[in-house]
Amino acid sequence: MLYQAYQNQSDLMSPLQLLAQGASAAMWSSKAQGSLLRKYSASMEVFSRIRLTHSRPAYNISTVKVADVELPVLEEIILTLPFGTLLRFKKEVPPDQLPHPPVLLVAPLSGHFATLLRETARTLLQDHDVYITDWHNARDVPLGRGAFALDDYIDHMIRFLQTMGPGAHVVAVCQPCVAALAATALMAEDDDPAQPRSLTLMAGPVDCRVNPTGVNLLATSKPIEWFEKNLISRVPLPHAGHGRRVYPGFVQLSAFLSMNLERHKKSFKDLYQHLVEGDEEKANVIRLFYDEYLAVNDLPAEFYLETVEKVFQTYDLPLGKLAYRGRLVRPAAIRRTALMTVEGERDDICAVGQTVAAQDLCTSVRPYLRTHHVQTGVGHYGVFSGRKWNQQIYPRVREMIHASMG
Repeated sequence: MLYQAYQNQSDLMSPLQLLAQGASAAMWSSKAQGSLLRKYSASMEVFSRIRLTHSRPAYNISTVKVADVELPVLEEIILTLPFGTLLRFKKEVPPDQLPHPPVLLVAPLSGHFATLLRETARTLLQDHDVYITDWHNARDVPLGRGAFALDDYIDHMIRFLQTMGPGAHVVAVCQPCVAALAATALMAEDDDPAQPRSLTLMAGPVDCRVNPTGVNLLATSKPIEWFEKNLISRVPLPHAGHGRRVYPGFVQLSAFLSMNLERHKKSFKDLYQHLVEGDEEKANVIRLFYDEYLAVNDLPAEFYLETVEKVFQTYDLPLGKLAYRGRLVRPAAIRRTALMTVEGERDDICAVGQTVAAQDLCTSVRPYLRTHHVQTGVGHYGVFSGRKWNQQIYPRVREMIHASMG
């Protein structure tokens, strides 16, 4: 019922917003004639942009600078599975360059698309051969493709690494840190030749008992049955995945918006003002942010509920109880993979201490293969995007990856 009500409202508002978009574009060329037209155009654009989309935005990574040379970049599909695609950003490395080690960038499946890591991927691409887990929108996956739970997420990671072959490195951001650690442990125990040479866990909920945040407290405030009853809906027609049980991306986004409602209201007021003043550069910064932020991705219900329960409620991994298809996950099996953990000092989603907990679980990793970094002055998103990611965090990640290539 919840999803159907949302769909009905979306169907009702869509023609109005498309009309507003067209009206804004029509007035754009003549708006310089007077401030009134400029205000009308700005108000129409703002109205047309306050809407959700459900398709992955473009990565828009067309070039990368390597050793002061601008190289073209092409997106290449390596492997497509029902719920995710292994995507590669392919560039030609100059012959005089050192080898660029392959890196699997593991994106969260938490209401947004993997394009949220666009800047992370672009930075890594300077010195690495970058692949990314491009998760599909569950509402577009037909029921006949089956379910997708936490075990299936781990399966996808293992399959992607095996497809990339020996010598790959893993960088996991936020939510998938638990799955990335589990996949690495399972591959190590099986002596899989494709087990990663290094594993970087960034701002991930490895042990949510440490310094619980508002997100952690919310997850433990209700039994898992409450989450299933109140937050899970079935995808309505006409979508390809109609009938599939999902945690809708619009529900997740509503929660995010409510946490910082005044800031988002101010952003749209600023957008209007920049448009009225003709400041296209500042207006475009806000446009680009909300093009990404308002693109939502539905999560399969099985994956969402298992993540809430096993990661945020019962702490299966740090308590040694996490099982994969009936098999106990043993982080102590990891021996040859270098381990790096990264946290943000001001992270109010995944607090300091929750990610570094992985170091205590991986008891067989030798000290010289371990690295931990707490970045001062950044919150959650600053760990993997922005100035401090580029200038202070990434160089440490790069150094660790290149040191573990031997």
